[in-house]
Order: sequence, then C-alpha cells, then structure tokens
Amino acid sequence: MEKNVLGTELKSCSLNPLTGFLRDGFCGYDQRDPGLHIIAAQMTDEFLAYNQSRGNDLITPKPQWQFPGLKAGDWWCICMGVWLRCKEAGFPVYLNLEACHQKVLDYVSLEELRRWDYKNLM
Repeated sequence: MEKNVLGTELKSCSLNPLTGFLRDGFCGYDQRDPGLHIIAAQMTDEFLAYNQSRGNDLITPKPQWQFPGLKAGDWWCICMGVWLRCKEAGFPVYLNLEACHQKVLDYVSLEELRRWDYKNLM
C-alpha cells in the first residue's frame, strides 16, 4: 500500500480526467517516471497559462499520451519540479495532501505543504 504525505493510505487524485503516470487515478511513485508525477494539484487558469508559456502545454489534448487536456478546477498529478518552479514564480496550485505521494517529502516539508492544502480554502 502506497502512503501519502500524511502517512496514511494514498487516495485517488482524479478519475475524471484519469490522471497519474500509470493513468490509474493516483499520484503514485514509479521508478520509470522521470517527471515524478507525485503532486495532486487542482488546476487554475493562471497555472495552466504560465506552464503553456514555458512550453509545458497542459491545455491541449494529446490522445497519443491518453492526455485529455486540462481546465481550471481539474485535479491532476503534476511533476514535483513543475510545482516547485511554479510556486517560486508565484503560480502555485492547491494540493490534496491525501493524494500526494509520500515521496514529495523528499523535496518539501509537510509544514510547507500544509500551506497549499486545498482544505485551507474551505
């Protein structure tokens, strides 16, 4: 059983659109994933536009990669490095900590992650 950053069972990030490196709905850790798609993030227009301007187009569908294209409000497993760069540039997205793989803690403290927990918006 994979664990999340809270030390409990890893929850699904999204089944619609179907996300994850393995397209199983989970931001699981896989040694074959060079991008580390272990961050469960809710998309915003600003985040998507910023990434598109940097050559990381998350908006346009790419059926050959089982990628539907994303819009604001969608949940998606994004790369660890993408989230860190976007946070530094002022375009972070909120996270579902129950769906972020525990491997994230190798890069960011739980205290820092809690600042970006989507539950803080409620």
